[in-house]
Amino acid sequence: MRSRTRSATGPSAGPRPTAGDDPPEQRRVLVVLVLSQILSGAGLAAGITVGALLAEEMLGSTSLAGLPAALFTGGAALGAVGVGRVCQRWGRRPGLASGYAVGALGSLGVVGAAAADSAPLLFVSLVVYGAGTSTNLLARYAGADLARPERRGRAISTVLLATTLGAVAGPNLVTWSGSVAHAWDLPRLAGPFLLAVAAFTAAAAVIGCFLRPDPLLLARSRASEAGGEQDADGREGREGREGTDGGAPAPGDVRALVTGTTVMVLTQLVMIAVMTMTPVHMRAHGHGTQMTGFVIALHVGAMFLPSPLSGRLVDRLGPPPVAAAAGVTLLAAGCTAALAPPHSAAALAAALVLLGLGWNLGLLSGTAMVTAATPPSTRAATQGLVDVGIAVAGASGGLASGVVTASGGFPVLAFGGGVLALAVLPLLLVTARSTRPGGPAERAGEGSAEEPTQGSSEGPALTDQRR
Repeated sequence: MRSRTRSATGPSAGPRPTAGDDPPEQRRVLVVLVLSQILSGAGLAAGITVGALLAEEMLGSTSLAGLPAALFTGGAALGAVGVGRVCQRWGRRPGLASGYAVGALGSLGVVGAAAADSAPLLFVSLVVYGAGTSTNLLARYAGADLARPERRGRAISTVLLATTLGAVAGPNLVTWSGSVAHAWDLPRLAGPFLLAVAAFTAAAAVIGCFLRPDPLLLARSRASEAGGEQDADGREGREGREGTDGGAPAPGDVRALVTGTTVMVLTQLVMIAVMTMTPVHMRAHGHGTQMTGFVIALHVGAMFLPSPLSGRLVDRLGPPPVAAAAGVTLLAAGCTAALAPPHSAAALAAALVLLGLGWNLGLLSGTAMVTAATPPSTRAATQGLVDVGIAVAGASGGLASGVVTASGGFPVLAFGGGVLALAVLPLLLVTARSTRPGGPAERAGEGSAEEPTQGSSEGPALTDQRR
């Protein structure tokens, strides 16, 4: 077993790095990904910050202001499938570069729609833009392709935190980009999408020129040298299981799978619905675009920055308690937004920070439950279906948010979303009861029970490293 473990770092891998160090090619991959994520994060923020405002201005109706979020979230589902297939066939570099290029094309279409005051072009462009934004989250897998088993979590966190830098900076450039658009005789709200054109184009260029070696292709090559596709599958399965040792359900636990999916679907629906209507609500009560952008920047930061802490909580407490905390946090966010004085930017900012934190807790805990409850042989396919469900939930939340706000007001939307998030608690209680008696035993035997099916000889060593 030990000899095969060493062979995975054989001729193609170069000298074995010392403990705690990443190999040179992994460090290069992370540097390139960090730079591309900072750039693309600024493009990602355009749709969040002014998408609803642009639709409201062009369509003259608040009830349809949630349509942009629905369109680019639905486009993200299509983009995740498309970019994933390109990566699977040709590698990360062409997949991610093409995804960012699609995002630039969609952003340019939105600018053209604003200039021509064309709602049909706006709708189509938002779908294309959404397909490009899916690349931001897909890039985290590239960060883990060449990471050592004990450092995969840190690699993924590095990529996600890099996304935060761009996503937080983007909304704070709303005024500046709006001035640029105005100087070019374009609507001011088209400015952030002009920024997105430049940001996504630069991200595609960085990936296309500098993501060498291709991390996925190199990982496949090493896995093939170490023993074929079974080893590659084993690596993928263990990658998803890094954060689920604390109270994780057994593979094949359908109840835990449904619960984890429900957690992520509901948190995505609530987050998208409230976030989409917050800029509309703020503008209706006299807040400028700069203040709106600042509030959204705080929200986006809360979505990603707590990831390392959330992961540690999942490890220590298990996914169900963290998922329950997500529901409670989202309820607090909804109540805070509903009760906040409309003219208080500070109160709305606090609500949006809680909203982002609740989403983060729900995403990580739900992902842990789905990953641990899915056998390695079907894990990738199942997770793909779950992500489609999450994207559909986000699209539904964005579409419904405008209708609810137009008919009942923003406080009704915010409070209703918070209450809806608590719907996961009964399922979590049932799941916790079903996993508690056998939890420690299942965790103790997880490596020996699962590794043989993966055909990998690295299992005992990896289990010891994680412990």
